[in-house]
Amino acid sequence: MVYILGLVLRLVVCITGASGVIYGVKFLEILRKMKGFEIYLIISRGAKKVIEAETDFELDKIISLADKFFEEDELEAPLSSSSYPIDGVVIVPASMKTLSAIAHGYTNSLIIRVADIALRLRKPLIVVPRETPLNAIHLENMLKLAKMGAVVLPACPGFYHRPQTIEDLLNFIVGKIMDVLGIKHDIYRRWEGVKK
Repeated sequence: MVYILGLVLRLVVCITGASGVIYGVKFLEILRKMKGFEIYLIISRGAKKVIEAETDFELDKIISLADKFFEEDELEAPLSSSSYPIDGVVIVPASMKTLSAIAHGYTNSLIIRVADIALRLRKPLIVVPRETPLNAIHLENMLKLAKMGAVVLPACPGFYHRPQTIEDLLNFIVGKIMDVLGIKHDIYRRWEGVKK
């Protein structure tokens, strides 16, 4: 179980309209199986379209993996205030539009608002961009976020664990997110050096 001073970790998971929404769904599925988490979920309008295009998941099924769900335009939600306690924000996947809005303080949605609050309060903010190739604007926005304290964790799986399935690739990225958050897991095989 994961606790901070005996309290359950309250994580905000945001899924935006980049390709790779399955990373966000997988992260939710794994968190749901673990104890010690309260999961708040925000899914953007763009992400809903990508979920339909890229997966066979029903939106209600994804929402059921969270304890509380908010629409991206619910700026009156409790999460919109820095007085509402959260322990971290994970945006997976993070679209380039989302990265740009966070980097430039354009808090026009609940997703950007909670990311802004995480940065202001020095809470973990992990953004998982899924785009290639990257242009200079994308790279500048990522650098700006990294300088602000966010962790930029591109959806670039490793291959030293010899993945056999798409799930192995998903687990690698989800495992990296969990590593950054300090959550113990065994969902991917770690590097152990070259065997002689």
